[in-house]
Order: sequence, then C-alpha cells, then structure tokens
Amino acid sequence: MLPELKRLIEQMGKDRGIEKETITEALEAAMLTAARKKLGQNVDIEAHYNDEAGEIEVFQFKTVVDKVLDPETQISKEEARKNLDEGAEPGDSLGMKIDTSSFGRIAVQMAKQIIIQRVKDAERDNIFEEYKDRKGEILTGFVQRFEGGSIVVNLGRAEGVVPPSEQIHRETYKRGERIRSYIIDVKKNTKGSQIILSRTHPSFLKTLFELEVPEISEGLIDIVSVAREPGRRGKIAVQARDKDIDPVGACVGMRGSRVQSVVQELRGEKIDIIPYTNDAAKYVSSALSPAKVNRILVDDENRTMTVIVPDDQLSLAIGKNGQNVRLAVKLTGWKIDAKSETMVTQEVAEGQTDLTKLPGVGPSMAQKLMDNGIKSLAMIAVAEPELLSLIPGVGEKTALHLIEEAGKILDSAAADKKTGFAKQCLI
Repeated sequence: MLPELKRLIEQMGKDRGIEKETITEALEAAMLTAARKKLGQNVDIEAHYNDEAGEIEVFQFKTVVDKVLDPETQISKEEARKNLDEGAEPGDSLGMKIDTSSFGRIAVQMAKQIIIQRVKDAERDNIFEEYKDRKGEILTGFVQRFEGGSIVVNLGRAEGVVPPSEQIHRETYKRGERIRSYIIDVKKNTKGSQIILSRTHPSFLKTLFELEVPEISEGLIDIVSVAREPGRRGKIAVQARDKDIDPVGACVGMRGSRVQSVVQELRGEKIDIIPYTNDAAKYVSSALSPAKVNRILVDDENRTMTVIVPDDQLSLAIGKNGQNVRLAVKLTGWKIDAKSETMVTQEVAEGQTDLTKLPGVGPSMAQKLMDNGIKSLAMIAVAEPELLSLIPGVGEKTALHLIEEAGKILDSAAADKKTGFAKQCLI
C-alpha cells in the first residue's frame, strides 16, 4: 500500500494539476470521517499523511485519569503506563495509532466520496483561477455534447458553454467538431467553474481581426468601433496611427486573404471595413458602404443625419430589411435617415406648398424660408419670433403673424382629423 498511495497522489496531482497538499488534506479528512463512523462522533482523533511511510495515519487521543468515566475520551493511569507511556500522569493526553483496516466497507466508501468531492472542488478552483482573467480571449475547443440547446465545449482540462443566445443562427455543429469562441464570462458556482463562450459577441469579430492582422496586435492600427448582426453582416471601423499605413488595406490583406480568413471562421458573414475619421459626415457616409452618398444634412443637437443618395442607391443604403443602415447606426452612434434625391425633391415641393398656405407667403418667400431651414408649418408654429425675424424679408411683426397663422392652420387640420375619426366610429 505504501508506494501505491504515494504513486496515486503523485499521479493525481500530475493528471489534474492539483497540489499535493490539497490531495493529502482530502485523504486526511476522508480518514477522519471513516474513523468517526467506526469509533463515534465524540472521540478525539487526528489524521496525518506520513510521506515516508506512504500512508494516512490515524491517532485517537485520550486523557489520563485516575478513574475512567468516559472510555471514549479517557484512559486510566495504570493502562496508560502499561501500554503507552511509563511516565504518564493524570491530565496528560496520549495518542494511540488506530488500525485503519478495521474501519469497514461503508466507512471506506464514504471516505472515497469525500476524496472525490474535495478533488472536484480543487479542480473547480484551479479552473476558475486559470480562466478568470482570460475574458476577451478566443479559445479553440471541440464540441463535446449538447445540453438544453447549449453547446458544451471541451477545452482540455476545462469545459466551456456556448448558450443558445450566443450561437450564430443557422450554424450547426457535430460532436467532436472543432469550434472557436470568445470568453465573455467566467463564473464560479456549486456545480463548478463555468466558462461562458460566445460566437455572436461584437468583440469576437474584433479579436479575430486582432489575431489575423499583425498591424492591429502591434498597435499600428486601432479598431475604433464594431457592429454585427451575427451570421449575416458585420462592420468594423479602423484607424491607423501612422498616416503612411492604409488601415483598410491592411485589414483586407493581399488579395483579401486576411478578411477572408475572418469570413471563413464566421462561416460566410459579410464584413465591411470602414476607415474611421473625426469628420462625422464623412464617417457616416463611409459606414453606409457599399452605397454611394450624394450629400448629408447634419443635426448636431439631436445627433441625427439625413443622408441623401441617388435613387438607384437607396435600397443599397438601407439594405435588406434595413440591415445596412441599422449597422451604420450601431457603428457610428448617429441616427441616420436615408433618403433618395426624388424623395427629397418631393418633400421640398410639399413643404413649399404647405408654406404658401400662409397669408402673404408666395413661392419665393416659401423658398427663402426653406433655404433657412424652415421647411414646414409645424416648424414655423414653434419658431422663436426673434430667430424668424432674422430671415431677410421677415420683420418682427411678420414673424409674429406667420407664427399665429401657422398655429391656426395646424389647429384646424387637427380638428378636421378628429371630426373625421368620430364619423368613422359612428359608421
């Protein structure tokens, strides 16, 4: 047994990466449990691993007394002097080695369970310590099994989980298949350490480019922003710290080799690489790629841009089900309203028509108001008289008059609408 136990401890520590002290502590605790099962819960016992002997030694301690009242914890002076220590005196505590082979099958089985649990706890702690600071890394593993829609990934000594919410729609995997994923969290619970993985997180796309493009990992190019609709399309905005470096070209790679490696890993997800610039209008224009933009109207106060594109580019700018403009909004942080030239022309014509409803406002005055940003009756109704009177040809009295008349027209239209709705309800 002696060399066998030593070998077992060494092998377990090597295979599972657990400290020898942790294993011996588990063995000692297990033997104490087995001993108490055999000898009773009130006995004073200790267990120690003897490295030289290669065994767990269990000692029962009893107090030397003149008269024994509790045989489990006391020993008479005569017996102590005869069997343990010739110089024993009342009050001394003497230890007696226990034969562990007498503990019985049930006690030994209980001891085994304690050892297994302690080792599992140690493994859980080791895994947590190893992975807790690795959030944001990409790991490669193999699909081990499927649990409730989640993919359990074998990472070697640890397991990771890709929950359904972190899986790319339409991606399927088979048991044993290689899978790369991004660590978004590491949790510690009663069941063990849980490594939460993702293939949908925007930073997964970012980290793939960091691995694929040396200029990014070396700090020559920064990824400023990332937007994704996983499995469909992604956009990244990049900026070079050195003006001689083409950030987009570096990310694309020779003949598209670098971006294609990322696309292949994401199983066909289309990637747009956008040059970042501090010029917000230019940045938004690039973010709507592959659509071409004619001009942009910027509303800094509301952080909104009206992007005007050629008629044949509108569907491209918006994208399928609004995907392209939606990703551009996520990437830039600006609200974007994409319109075609025809739509703008129609809106201008409608705006002029509305403005000419005001007494004293003809086509030329309507155009002048529109050139100064006043494009509807509603805008006049809420305008400040002082600001409106600054427009050439509009004095302070005229401004007040226009505001009053615009309010009347809008109130009348609202009343007509309400009356029409009431009639519909009666019908």
